[in-house]
Amino acid sequence: MTAEGLVAALLADTGDEDWPARVPNRLDTVLAALPRPARAGVHTAVAALETYAVLRTGRRLAALDPDARESLLGSLAARPRLVPLLDLLKVPVMLAAGTERMPAAPPALPAPEDPPLDCTPAREWPARSTADVVVVGSGAGGAVAARTFARAGLSVVVLEEGEHHTTASFGRRAPLDRFAELYRDGGGTVAVGNPPLLLPVGRAVGGTTVVNSGTCYRTPDQVLARWSRAYGFDLAERFGPRLDEIERTLRVATQPLDVLGNNGLLALSGAERLGWLAGPLRRNAPGCKGSCQCVVGCPTGAKQSVQLSVLPDACAAGARIVTGARVRRILVDHDGPGAPRAAGVRARRADGSELEILGPLVVTAAGALQTPPLLRRSGLGGHPCLGRNLSVHPATSVAGRFAEPVTAWQGVLQSAGIEELHDRGVLIEATASPPGMGSFVLPGLGRELRRELEGAGHLATLGAMIADRPSGRVRGRDRTLVRYDLDPRDGDRLMTAVRAMGRLLFAAGAEEILTGVPFAPRARSLDELDESLARATARNLHLSAFHPTGTVAAGADPQRAPADPEGRLRGTRGVLVTDGSVLPSCPQVNPQLSIMAAALAISETWLEREG
Repeated sequence: MTAEGLVAALLADTGDEDWPARVPNRLDTVLAALPRPARAGVHTAVAALETYAVLRTGRRLAALDPDARESLLGSLAARPRLVPLLDLLKVPVMLAAGTERMPAAPPALPAPEDPPLDCTPAREWPARSTADVVVVGSGAGGAVAARTFARAGLSVVVLEEGEHHTTASFGRRAPLDRFAELYRDGGGTVAVGNPPLLLPVGRAVGGTTVVNSGTCYRTPDQVLARWSRAYGFDLAERFGPRLDEIERTLRVATQPLDVLGNNGLLALSGAERLGWLAGPLRRNAPGCKGSCQCVVGCPTGAKQSVQLSVLPDACAAGARIVTGARVRRILVDHDGPGAPRAAGVRARRADGSELEILGPLVVTAAGALQTPPLLRRSGLGGHPCLGRNLSVHPATSVAGRFAEPVTAWQGVLQSAGIEELHDRGVLIEATASPPGMGSFVLPGLGRELRRELEGAGHLATLGAMIADRPSGRVRGRDRTLVRYDLDPRDGDRLMTAVRAMGRLLFAAGAEEILTGVPFAPRARSLDELDESLARATARNLHLSAFHPTGTVAAGADPQRAPADPEGRLRGTRGVLVTDGSVLPSCPQVNPQLSIMAAALAISETWLEREG
């Protein structure tokens, strides 16, 4: 694909600056990491744009002068149905442009030495081995399960499809250079539906904890009560002490004000003026330096993702980690009496060769999007609700333009929580990111978009997550296909959240709100914002999601819950589920602590019963 013309048009490149000329090469790197369908979609869109340029002007985009390119984009933007498609095309370009426009980082301080892990690349692992417990996935749930079983004296092997990345390696590379390696499909996982939404998940030793915000909310009491009462997930009644233990392990504490950055401080200021409940977030990042790079691996080692906090304890107790190993199936023994029993796993190395690890207990912690396909590949996907019940915490963002510089990417990435509407299922958090890596899409094309980019230092951003009804489904065996259709009630909540974020930013002193609504992208007053939102629905917003849960839900009803109340997969013996898929419904908050507490409860209960 030739990207020079696309980039020149979208960024109104006049040749006066050097950085736009570097964007096409950077864009090629971004696209190469995307899944094939997404990459093909971008290529098709670019080809259509080039064809339109030739038909209209007789020349390709790169051959047009800036005024001609601007006129061409204006003719496309005048067609309302094309605006959302053009916005989607902007996303990878903004990601590449944000990196090229970033000022050079100051020389990095020497990174702290990471705690030791017993990691072995799959290419060096024997073709046949044994263990008491085989754990599939090294993220929040898998790490806790591995530690629990290893401390109990069992031999444990953890298999991880991704690689092990050190804190020192994060500090040596630009954020975008880490982005493609740390996310599955280069961060391009998409839930197909109405509307489609981006659903990025991590893939590395440590799983999504390596690339999440570090925000650590305890599971709300009302959620725990509902899980126990309505779903029969009785382990939720004993989450309290386990949440305490996880918080101690991750060193969770309220973030101090001096590293929040202007983005968080403005959010708190607006909340104070409105009298809204808000405060700095609790995070697993003692000594945070405010580098705002949580989503691409903390370069200072402050964020206690599980490869720095839980997995070292597991390895110290004897657990071993195999990296670069994609588990193809759980091996099952059908010969004994009763239900079939797990007998280990078969995994594939990067070169296509396979290895087997035999053992009587398999813990699947591959995540809510990967565990259902794994179970289907293993012949264990017969439960009618497997892969259903998907919640994703749909989210949207709003930005406010301030007269004074904000420089939102200096400070904590996710800094302040606004809980005024939490009882209505809306959680607002002040969230910034390295340029181009956030879920907020700047409005405009060409010169308008260029002005927005040049003024991005004056923007503060907020994000809101909605406690959603389980409206999604995970299909597929070899490749995951996610379907998610936004529930109408949740759409109303999203629109409520957009208005609340706009009101908060105006209260903090914003001169203008960037709404995220393509046909009404700006509002200079609350009345103007209300007028814009009255003509919009949630399907007009740019949606993303970060917290998939519920696809192998635990519960008492064997017809509704693929896993029993203790996290054991129904229909087989020796398979435990300890990732976000086991949670019965959306936890209403960032789910890391909930997943880890569930994994601890399920593992400890198995030891009590079987150990």
